[in-house]
Amino acid sequence: MSKEAKLELEGKTFTLPTVVGTEGERAVDVSSLRANTGYITLDDGYGNTGSCVSKVTFIDGDQAFCVTAVFRLKNSPKIQFH
Repeated sequence: MSKEAKLELEGKTFTLPTVVGTEGERAVDVSSLRANTGYITLDDGYGNTGSCVSKVTFIDGDQAFCVTAVFRLKNSPKIQFH
């Protein structure tokens, strides 16, 4: 798979990076779209949009599915609770 996508707007071509999620889903990273083009995206109902990049959580709203890594902070030697 290509690591970039091309978007043509008003006769100009913009390059956007692509990413692959933990469940193999592919996405176009549009985080720089507004700054580079002045355009935003529209995803009515938020059905085709990933909300963030996370190394510890995966959420599939359509399937009511959430996988998360759980960390026991109280056992971490770098964190002190007072």
